Amino acid sequence: MRTSRLHRVCLLLAVFLIAAVVAAGCSPSGGGGVKELSGAGATFPYPLYSKMFDVYESVSAVRVNYNGIGSGGGIKALTDKTVDFGASDAFLTDEEEQAMGAPVLHIPTCIGAVVLSYNLDGNPDLKLDSAVIAGIFMGSVRNWNDPAIAGLNPGVTLPDLAVTVVHRSDGSGTTSIFTNYLSMTSPAWKEKVGAGKSVAWPAGIGGKGNDGVAGLVKQNKGSIGYIELVYAIQTGMPYATVLNAAGTFVTPTLATVAAAANVQLPADLRVLIVNSPESTAYPLSAFTWILVYQEQHYADRSLDQARALKNLLTWMLGDGQQVNEGLSYGRLPEAAVTKARALLSSMTYDGTPVR
Repeated sequence: MRTSRLHRVCLLLAVFLIAAVVAAGCSPSGGGGVKELSGAGATFPYPLYSKMFDVYESVSAVRVNYNGIGSGGGIKALTDKTVDFGASDAFLTDEEEQAMGAPVLHIPTCIGAVVLSYNLDGNPDLKLDSAVIAGIFMGSVRNWNDPAIAGLNPGVTLPDLAVTVVHRSDGSGTTSIFTNYLSMTSPAWKEKVGAGKSVAWPAGIGGKGNDGVAGLVKQNKGSIGYIELVYAIQTGMPYATVLNAAGTFVTPTLATVAAAANVQLPADLRVLIVNSPESTAYPLSAFTWILVYQEQHYADRSLDQARALKNLLTWMLGDGQQVNEGLSYGRLPEAAVTKARALLSSMTYDGTPVR
Protein backbone atom coordinates (compact mmCIF):
# COMPACT_ATOMS: atom_id res chain seq x y z
CA MET A 1 0.00 0.00 0.00
CA ARG A 2 3.04 2.26 -0.01
CA THR A 3 3.88 4.51 -2.93
CA SER A 4 7.20 3.51 -4.47
CA ARG A 5 10.11 5.89 -4.84
CA LEU A 6 9.70 5.67 -8.61
CA HIS A 7 6.04 6.63 -8.33
CA ARG A 8 6.90 9.64 -6.17
CA VAL A 9 9.46 10.77 -8.74
CA CYS A 10 6.84 10.40 -11.48
CA LEU A 11 4.41 12.51 -9.48
CA LEU A 12 6.96 15.29 -9.15
CA LEU A 13 7.76 15.18 -12.86
CA ALA A 14 4.05 15.33 -13.65
CA VAL A 15 3.62 18.41 -11.51
CA PHE A 16 6.55 20.16 -13.22
CA LEU A 17 5.07 19.34 -16.62
CA ILE A 18 1.71 20.70 -15.48
CA ALA A 19 3.40 23.91 -14.39
CA ALA A 20 4.97 24.27 -17.83
CA VAL A 21 1.65 23.69 -19.60
CA VAL A 22 -0.20 26.11 -17.36
CA ALA A 23 2.50 28.76 -17.75
CA ALA A 24 2.26 28.44 -21.52
CA GLY A 25 -1.51 28.63 -21.67
CA CYS A 26 -2.59 30.89 -18.85
CA SER A 27 -1.44 34.31 -17.74
CA PRO A 28 -3.90 35.59 -15.14
CA SER A 29 -3.63 39.22 -14.16
CA GLY A 30 -2.51 39.71 -10.59
CA GLY A 31 -4.81 42.58 -9.67
CA GLY A 32 -3.09 45.88 -10.38
CA GLY A 33 0.09 46.39 -8.43
CA VAL A 34 -0.60 43.69 -5.84
CA LYS A 35 2.28 41.22 -5.79
CA GLU A 36 1.57 39.31 -2.60
CA LEU A 37 -1.40 37.65 -0.89
CA SER A 38 -1.52 35.81 2.42
CA GLY A 39 -3.54 32.93 3.79
CA ALA A 40 -3.52 30.57 6.75
CA GLY A 41 -5.30 27.48 7.95
CA ALA A 42 -5.74 23.82 7.14
CA THR A 43 -2.78 21.44 6.96
CA PHE A 44 -4.98 18.89 5.12
CA PRO A 45 -4.36 20.62 1.74
CA TYR A 46 -0.97 22.14 2.61
CA PRO A 47 1.06 20.01 0.11
CA LEU A 48 -1.42 20.94 -2.63
CA TYR A 49 -1.45 24.64 -1.83
CA SER A 50 2.33 24.79 -1.67
CA LYS A 51 2.59 23.50 -5.23
CA MET A 52 -0.45 25.42 -6.51
CA PHE A 53 0.88 28.72 -5.21
CA ASP A 54 4.33 28.08 -6.68
CA VAL A 55 2.74 27.47 -10.08
CA TYR A 56 0.48 30.51 -9.69
CA GLU A 57 3.42 32.78 -8.95
CA SER A 58 5.11 31.59 -12.14
CA VAL A 59 2.12 32.56 -14.28
CA SER A 60 0.93 35.69 -12.46
CA ALA A 61 3.95 37.16 -10.62
CA VAL A 62 1.79 37.17 -7.47
CA ARG A 63 3.28 35.42 -4.46
CA VAL A 64 0.90 33.65 -2.07
CA ASN A 65 2.23 33.12 1.44
CA TYR A 66 0.34 30.28 3.10
CA ASN A 67 0.80 29.26 6.73
CA GLY A 68 -0.49 25.77 7.60
CA ILE A 69 -1.60 26.33 11.20
CA GLY A 70 -4.76 24.23 11.26
CA SER A 71 -8.32 25.07 10.30
CA GLY A 72 -9.09 26.65 13.65
CA GLY A 73 -6.10 28.96 13.32
CA GLY A 74 -7.07 29.90 9.78
CA ILE A 75 -10.61 30.81 10.81
CA LYS A 76 -9.24 32.95 13.64
CA ALA A 77 -6.80 34.70 11.31
CA LEU A 78 -9.63 35.56 8.92
CA THR A 79 -11.80 36.68 11.84
CA ASP A 80 -8.95 38.93 13.00
CA LYS A 81 -8.57 40.16 9.41
CA THR A 82 -4.82 39.48 9.37
CA VAL A 83 -4.90 37.40 6.14
CA ASP A 84 -6.52 37.65 2.72
CA PHE A 85 -8.07 34.22 3.12
CA GLY A 86 -8.52 31.45 5.64
CA ALA A 87 -8.53 27.75 4.85
CA SER A 88 -10.56 25.05 6.54
CA ASP A 89 -11.56 21.42 6.11
CA ALA A 90 -14.68 22.18 8.16
CA PHE A 91 -17.26 24.62 6.86
CA LEU A 92 -18.48 27.35 9.17
CA THR A 93 -21.70 26.74 11.03
CA ASP A 94 -24.32 29.49 10.98
CA GLU A 95 -23.24 30.47 14.49
CA GLU A 96 -19.55 30.59 13.51
CA GLU A 97 -20.29 32.72 10.46
CA GLN A 98 -22.35 35.10 12.59
CA ALA A 99 -19.35 35.43 14.90
CA MET A 100 -17.23 36.44 11.88
CA GLY A 101 -19.32 39.63 11.65
CA ALA A 102 -19.94 39.43 7.89
CA PRO A 103 -20.92 36.85 5.24
CA VAL A 104 -18.16 34.41 4.33
CA LEU A 105 -17.86 32.52 1.04
CA HIS A 106 -16.77 28.86 0.99
CA ILE A 107 -14.72 28.08 -2.13
CA PRO A 108 -13.79 24.39 -2.41
CA THR A 109 -10.42 23.57 -3.94
CA CYS A 110 -10.18 19.77 -3.96
CA ILE A 111 -11.47 16.51 -2.52
CA GLY A 112 -9.23 14.72 -0.05
CA ALA A 113 -9.23 11.61 2.10
CA VAL A 114 -8.56 11.10 5.79
CA VAL A 115 -6.84 7.78 6.36
CA LEU A 116 -6.09 5.61 9.39
CA SER A 117 -2.33 5.15 9.33
CA TYR A 118 -0.54 2.79 11.72
CA ASN A 119 2.89 1.56 12.74
CA LEU A 120 3.14 -2.22 12.86
CA ASP A 121 5.98 -4.53 11.88
CA GLY A 122 5.59 -5.71 8.30
CA ASN A 123 3.01 -3.01 7.48
CA PRO A 124 0.11 -5.49 7.19
CA ASP A 125 -2.90 -4.54 5.08
CA LEU A 126 -5.70 -3.92 7.57
CA LYS A 127 -9.47 -3.59 7.27
CA LEU A 128 -11.35 -1.45 9.76
CA ASP A 129 -14.97 -0.46 10.27
CA SER A 130 -16.46 2.45 12.18
CA ALA A 131 -17.22 0.37 15.29
CA VAL A 132 -13.59 -0.73 15.62
CA ILE A 133 -12.25 2.75 14.80
CA ALA A 134 -14.52 4.29 17.43
CA GLY A 135 -13.46 1.62 19.94
CA ILE A 136 -9.78 2.31 19.31
CA PHE A 137 -10.11 6.07 19.68
CA MET A 138 -12.36 5.76 22.75
CA GLY A 139 -9.78 3.48 24.38
CA SER A 140 -11.96 0.37 24.64
CA VAL A 141 -10.01 -1.53 21.95
CA ARG A 142 -6.56 -1.47 23.54
CA ASN A 143 -4.53 -4.20 21.90
CA TRP A 144 -3.77 -4.98 18.28
CA ASN A 145 -4.80 -8.63 18.62
CA ASP A 146 -8.18 -7.65 20.08
CA PRO A 147 -10.94 -9.92 18.67
CA ALA A 148 -12.69 -6.87 17.20
CA ILE A 149 -9.70 -6.13 14.94
CA ALA A 150 -8.86 -9.79 14.33
CA GLY A 151 -12.43 -10.52 13.25
CA LEU A 152 -12.15 -8.03 10.39
CA ASN A 153 -8.74 -9.33 9.33
CA PRO A 154 -8.73 -13.14 9.03
CA GLY A 155 -5.37 -14.48 8.00
CA VAL A 156 -3.48 -11.42 9.25
CA THR A 157 -1.10 -12.04 12.14
CA LEU A 158 -1.72 -9.27 14.65
CA PRO A 159 0.82 -8.60 17.41
CA ASP A 160 0.14 -8.77 21.14
CA LEU A 161 0.92 -5.08 21.38
CA ALA A 162 -0.80 -2.13 23.01
CA VAL A 163 -2.54 0.36 20.71
CA THR A 164 -1.28 3.94 21.01
CA VAL A 165 -3.84 6.44 19.74
CA VAL A 166 -2.55 9.63 18.07
CA HIS A 167 -4.92 12.55 17.47
CA ARG A 168 -4.69 16.24 16.68
CA SER A 169 -3.84 18.63 19.50
CA ASP A 170 -4.90 21.78 17.60
CA GLY A 171 -8.25 22.95 16.25
CA SER A 172 -8.47 20.94 13.06
CA GLY A 173 -10.74 20.47 10.08
CA THR A 174 -9.25 17.00 9.69
CA THR A 175 -10.51 16.27 13.20
CA SER A 176 -13.92 17.62 12.19
CA ILE A 177 -14.04 15.25 9.21
CA PHE A 178 -12.96 12.29 11.33
CA THR A 179 -15.27 12.96 14.28
CA ASN A 180 -18.26 13.74 12.04
CA TYR A 181 -17.75 10.37 10.36
CA LEU A 182 -17.66 8.60 13.71
CA SER A 183 -20.67 10.55 15.00
CA MET A 184 -22.64 9.49 11.91
CA THR A 185 -21.70 5.82 12.18
CA SER A 186 -21.19 5.11 15.90
CA PRO A 187 -23.95 5.96 18.40
CA ALA A 188 -21.50 5.43 21.26
CA TRP A 189 -19.07 7.94 19.81
CA LYS A 190 -21.81 10.48 19.14
CA GLU A 191 -23.05 10.22 22.73
CA LYS A 192 -19.68 10.22 24.50
CA VAL A 193 -17.42 12.36 22.29
CA GLY A 194 -19.30 14.07 19.47
CA ALA A 195 -17.96 16.01 16.50
CA GLY A 196 -16.01 19.20 16.00
CA LYS A 197 -12.66 20.76 15.16
CA SER A 198 -11.65 20.04 18.78
CA VAL A 199 -13.08 17.35 21.06
CA ALA A 200 -12.30 15.93 24.48
CA TRP A 201 -10.32 12.86 23.47
CA PRO A 202 -10.93 9.80 25.66
CA ALA A 203 -7.49 8.35 24.87
CA GLY A 204 -4.19 9.00 23.18
CA ILE A 205 -1.50 11.60 22.56
CA GLY A 206 -1.77 14.74 20.48
CA GLY A 207 0.24 16.08 17.55
CA LYS A 208 -0.01 19.47 15.88
CA GLY A 209 -1.07 19.40 12.27
CA ASN A 210 -1.29 16.45 9.91
CA ASP A 211 2.50 16.36 9.81
CA GLY A 212 2.66 16.25 13.61
CA VAL A 213 0.30 13.27 13.80
CA ALA A 214 2.13 11.49 10.97
CA GLY A 215 5.43 12.05 12.76
CA LEU A 216 4.17 10.61 16.05
CA VAL A 217 2.72 7.54 14.33
CA LYS A 218 5.97 6.95 12.51
CA GLN A 219 7.97 7.25 15.74
CA ASN A 220 5.80 5.02 17.97
CA LYS A 221 5.44 1.28 17.36
CA GLY A 222 1.85 0.16 17.80
CA SER A 223 0.41 3.61 17.13
CA ILE A 224 -2.50 4.64 14.90
CA GLY A 225 -3.63 8.10 13.86
CA TYR A 226 -5.82 9.89 11.34
CA ILE A 227 -4.09 11.98 8.67
CA GLU A 228 -4.69 13.26 5.15
CA LEU A 229 -3.85 10.68 2.50
CA VAL A 230 -0.93 12.57 0.97
CA TYR A 231 0.94 12.63 4.29
CA ALA A 232 0.80 8.82 4.41
CA ILE A 233 1.91 8.54 0.80
CA GLN A 234 4.79 10.97 1.21
CA THR A 235 6.15 9.12 4.24
CA GLY A 236 5.50 5.59 2.96
CA MET A 237 3.13 4.82 5.84
CA PRO A 238 0.46 2.11 5.50
CA TYR A 239 -3.21 2.98 5.85
CA ALA A 240 -6.36 0.95 6.35
CA THR A 241 -9.13 -0.05 4.01
CA VAL A 242 -12.41 1.14 5.57
CA LEU A 243 -15.95 -0.27 5.39
CA ASN A 244 -18.28 2.19 3.67
CA ALA A 245 -22.02 2.80 4.01
CA ALA A 246 -22.77 0.28 1.26
CA GLY A 247 -20.97 -2.48 3.19
CA THR A 248 -17.86 -2.56 1.01
CA PHE A 249 -14.27 -2.27 2.22
CA VAL A 250 -12.80 0.58 0.18
CA THR A 251 -9.24 1.83 -0.27
CA PRO A 252 -8.80 5.60 -0.69
CA THR A 253 -7.93 6.40 -4.32
CA LEU A 254 -8.68 9.29 -6.65
CA ALA A 255 -11.66 7.34 -7.98
CA THR A 256 -13.15 6.31 -4.63
CA VAL A 257 -12.69 9.81 -3.19
CA ALA A 258 -14.33 11.37 -6.26
CA ALA A 259 -17.26 8.96 -5.89
CA ALA A 260 -17.97 10.36 -2.42
CA ALA A 261 -18.65 13.78 -3.97
CA ASN A 262 -21.44 12.42 -6.15
CA VAL A 263 -24.08 14.07 -3.98
CA GLN A 264 -26.49 16.99 -4.29
CA LEU A 265 -24.49 20.14 -3.60
CA PRO A 266 -26.05 23.17 -1.91
CA ALA A 267 -25.57 26.62 -3.44
CA ASP A 268 -23.25 27.70 -0.60
CA LEU A 269 -21.21 24.48 -0.94
CA ARG A 270 -21.22 23.81 2.80
CA VAL A 271 -21.63 20.05 2.68
CA LEU A 272 -20.29 16.90 4.32
CA ILE A 273 -19.52 13.96 2.03
CA VAL A 274 -18.33 11.54 4.73
CA ASN A 275 -20.10 8.16 4.83
CA SER A 276 -21.42 8.70 1.30
CA PRO A 277 -24.07 6.17 0.19
CA GLU A 278 -22.27 5.66 -3.14
CA SER A 279 -21.27 2.01 -3.42
CA THR A 280 -17.67 2.73 -4.45
CA ALA A 281 -17.09 5.77 -2.20
CA TYR A 282 -14.32 5.94 0.38
CA PRO A 283 -16.19 6.92 3.57
CA LEU A 284 -13.67 9.41 5.01
CA SER A 285 -13.66 11.81 2.06
CA ALA A 286 -14.16 15.56 2.23
CA PHE A 287 -13.97 18.89 0.46
CA THR A 288 -11.61 21.52 1.79
CA TRP A 289 -12.38 25.21 1.42
CA ILE A 290 -10.80 28.63 1.02
CA LEU A 291 -12.77 31.11 3.15
CA VAL A 292 -13.08 34.76 2.13
CA TYR A 293 -15.32 37.63 3.12
CA GLN A 294 -17.97 38.36 0.53
CA GLU A 295 -17.52 42.12 1.04
CA GLN A 296 -13.85 42.82 0.47
CA HIS A 297 -13.59 46.43 1.66
CA TYR A 298 -12.42 45.98 5.23
CA ALA A 299 -9.25 46.60 7.26
CA ASP A 300 -7.94 49.15 4.73
CA ARG A 301 -8.00 46.60 1.90
CA SER A 302 -7.72 48.06 -1.60
CA LEU A 303 -9.81 47.18 -4.62
CA ASP A 304 -6.65 45.80 -6.22
CA GLN A 305 -6.26 43.36 -3.30
CA ALA A 306 -9.82 42.17 -3.81
CA ARG A 307 -9.21 41.72 -7.53
CA ALA A 308 -5.96 39.84 -6.91
CA LEU A 309 -7.71 37.50 -4.49
CA LYS A 310 -10.57 36.83 -6.91
CA ASN A 311 -8.06 36.17 -9.72
CA LEU A 312 -6.24 33.64 -7.54
CA LEU A 313 -9.42 31.78 -6.62
CA THR A 314 -10.66 31.80 -10.22
CA TRP A 315 -7.36 30.23 -11.29
CA MET A 316 -7.55 27.60 -8.52
CA LEU A 317 -10.98 26.55 -9.82
CA GLY A 318 -9.71 26.39 -13.39
CA ASP A 319 -6.14 25.67 -14.50
CA GLY A 320 -5.07 25.11 -10.91
CA GLN A 321 -7.13 21.91 -10.80
CA GLN A 322 -4.51 20.32 -13.04
CA VAL A 323 -2.20 20.12 -10.03
CA ASN A 324 -4.59 18.11 -7.83
CA GLU A 325 -4.33 14.54 -9.04
CA GLY A 326 -0.55 14.51 -9.32
CA LEU A 327 -0.49 15.08 -5.55
CA SER A 328 -3.25 12.52 -4.75
CA TYR A 329 -6.05 15.07 -4.28
CA GLY A 330 -9.27 14.69 -6.24
CA ARG A 331 -10.31 17.33 -8.75
CA LEU A 332 -13.52 19.17 -8.07
CA PRO A 333 -16.60 17.84 -9.89
CA GLU A 334 -17.96 20.24 -12.51
CA ALA A 335 -21.07 20.91 -10.43
CA ALA A 336 -18.90 22.15 -7.56
CA VAL A 337 -16.82 24.35 -9.90
CA THR A 338 -19.95 25.93 -11.36
CA LYS A 339 -21.40 26.72 -7.94
CA ALA A 340 -18.03 28.01 -6.67
CA ARG A 341 -17.74 30.38 -9.63
CA ALA A 342 -21.21 31.68 -8.84
CA LEU A 343 -20.06 32.37 -5.29
CA LEU A 344 -16.98 34.23 -6.56
CA SER A 345 -19.20 36.40 -8.74
CA SER A 346 -20.91 37.59 -5.54
CA MET A 347 -17.67 39.10 -4.14
CA THR A 348 -18.08 42.87 -3.72
CA TYR A 349 -16.06 45.96 -2.90
CA ASP A 350 -18.17 48.74 -1.41
CA GLY A 351 -21.19 46.78 -2.57
CA THR A 352 -20.04 46.69 -6.22
CA PRO A 353 -19.09 43.34 -7.82
CA VAL A 354 -15.33 42.74 -7.95
CA ARG A 355 -14.20 42.59 -11.57
